[in-house]
Amino acid sequence: MIPARTLLSNFDAALFDLDGVLTPTAEVHQHAWAQVLGGYLAEHCPSQPYTSADYFAFIDGKPRYDGVRALLASRSLALPDGVPSDSPEVDTVCGLGNRKNQAFAAVLASGGVQPYPGSAALLDELADLGIQVAVVSSSANATEVLRAAGLLSRFPVIIDGAVAAAEGLPGKPAPDTFVRAAARLGVPVQRAAVIEDAVSGVRAGKAGGFGLVIGVDRGAGPDLLLAAGADLVVSDLAELLD
Repeated sequence: MIPARTLLSNFDAALFDLDGVLTPTAEVHQHAWAQVLGGYLAEHCPSQPYTSADYFAFIDGKPRYDGVRALLASRSLALPDGVPSDSPEVDTVCGLGNRKNQAFAAVLASGGVQPYPGSAALLDELADLGIQVAVVSSSANATEVLRAAGLLSRFPVIIDGAVAAAEGLPGKPAPDTFVRAAARLGVPVQRAAVIEDAVSGVRAGKAGGFGLVIGVDRGAGPDLLLAAGADLVVSDLAELLD
């Protein structure tokens, strides 16, 4: 594996996804989705129960409400969109999404989160190299997760689900959130690397014309990440260290 000092020294910025790349919170998201959508499908589509494969196929890396819509469509189900202020108890797209966010927040508050050691070490390496960094996440909880993980001060730019909604940016697999992060850092996309664990995020990096797209395989599978446009795939960012 080419070490980060060689691989990334030709770039001016590295744009990180959060859940599953910097922190193991992707597992918390998976459990929260399984709890909420598993319960909904058990009641409304018992012949096609929720499975772990659904997370990677329809939800991973996407904005929360887009994930709900995609999962429901896979079962030929539909709900009214509702509005983002919907109660978690309401059976709308936004209500189910908010129900999942409530479950995620409860786990985060009770257990906290630690960054992946290899990811924290890579951030140290990039700081030594003078390479700028940003977080680009579909989650609206990015700031809270980064604070809980002790990483918030590392990132001068955070483009998360809340920022995307406020600025009208389409979510991954559209490249717009990554492009906005690079612009805020003052770096052309060709001089920025994208680091992602989700197929939708890798596709966003590829579609945006970024100079390098690194896939981190936390369960999606290296073949899918490469097919989506990753230039290389690692199982942990520690593999990029000398």
